[in-house]
Amino acid sequence: MAHFAKIENNIVIQVVVVNNDVILEDGTESELKGKQFLNDLLGPATWVQTSYNGNFRKKYAGVGDTYDSVKDKFILPQPYSSWSLDSNDDWQPPVAKPENDPLVRWNEETQSWDSRD
Repeated sequence: MAHFAKIENNIVIQVVVVNNDVILEDGTESELKGKQFLNDLLGPATWVQTSYNGNFRKKYAGVGDTYDSVKDKFILPQPYSSWSLDSNDDWQPPVAKPENDPLVRWNEETQSWDSRD
């Protein structure tokens, strides 16, 4: 099965499944055929194929993710306003998470990691 993300304003608003038979062209998957099928079936929209296994476009698209068309990848929503994207497009806190204490959570107000006790 092929998966496609519906994009509005660079945000994933829906992910649908399309049967592989619909998108095969001469035995090869065609993203264009999938987009055409979905536009014919559901009306005009921006569709981008996503990989359930994360084999392309960084990760499997989820509702709320951002699609960066320049980088051609899906990016998780920013968890906190103070966090920034690193060179791999993963969100990083302004203070590294303590390695010796896995049971902490980020406190945006204090910009620090707090124990979960």
